[in-house]
Amino acid sequence: MKQNFKKMLLVSMVVGAFFFAFTLSACEQTTDTETEGANGEPQVQQVFQIGFVQPVEHPAFTEVLEGFLAEMEVQGYVEGEHFELDFQNAQGDNATLSTIADRFVAQDKDLILSLGTGATQTMRAKTDTMPILGAAITSFTAADLVDSNEAPGGNVTGTSDMAPTAKQAELLLELIPDAETVGFIYNSGEANSVEGVNLMREELEGRGIATREATVTGTGDVQQAMTSLIREVDVIYTPTDNTVASAMAMVGSMSVESGVPVIPGASTMVEEGGLATAGVNYYELGRVTAMMAIDLLHGADPATTPVRVMTEESDIFINGDVADALGINIPAHLAEAVTRASE
Repeated sequence: MKQNFKKMLLVSMVVGAFFFAFTLSACEQTTDTETEGANGEPQVQQVFQIGFVQPVEHPAFTEVLEGFLAEMEVQGYVEGEHFELDFQNAQGDNATLSTIADRFVAQDKDLILSLGTGATQTMRAKTDTMPILGAAITSFTAADLVDSNEAPGGNVTGTSDMAPTAKQAELLLELIPDAETVGFIYNSGEANSVEGVNLMREELEGRGIATREATVTGTGDVQQAMTSLIREVDVIYTPTDNTVASAMAMVGSMSVESGVPVIPGASTMVEEGGLATAGVNYYELGRVTAMMAIDLLHGADPATTPVRVMTEESDIFINGDVADALGINIPAHLAEAVTRASE
């Protein structure tokens, strides 16, 4: 009887050990894949887990994602085979953004990729150890995300879409040479928008141009702000501001109706109804972000990985349809920068 019991116990232990090993192997396959090495032996290939978050729907963010995925593929990283991208959109809700951040941290992602200032600040508030790659952020220092662009000093680095404000001011005055007063519309709660407006104000006032401003806290304020500015200014400037960008179609419509041009900070905002800008190519920014992501996934330290500022890669974008509607003549040397919806 005792011998039978011992045999049964031994069998149970063997079965239990096999089940445990099988379960552990199955769990590991959620983050690793098995491939055949050069010698024909199976080898485990890590599948990197990337948490990707954006705060709102935004054409610029879409271009960043497209550029990111394209460059990852160019570099030999296939989604689903070499990395998993957990894409999340907070849809403008801060509580949702916080929940997404908590989940990414709990899942111990290999990398958190966050678009925009607010999303990156939220991610950084949740962890000071997981690598965070911010993208489409105007000023990492103004947002208190890094010590400096050259030496971030923490777990955050990334790519900046700092607008070339001097180039934008020159373009504004070339297209609207009689402008005497420029109005600013932006969300005063976005640190990077404040920074962008301050830089443009310096550029314009240094050229003898007067300025006015109307701040907003949400998309519901944009129409009223536009209405007040249109009465007082010759042209309106808005930085790369998420709030205004979300209402850019309305801004563009009001611009054409009133005859007051809008110079936005981003190329995607020109596509939505702005007149023109000298801005960052967000698809290209996404490609640079992908190359930084690969470095971080393979052990690069965010603290010593410099922030990439894309100002030097800026291009001029002109909405030909809006220019025609406003009766603005485009100088011959800028003809190649003109695009129209029909093209």
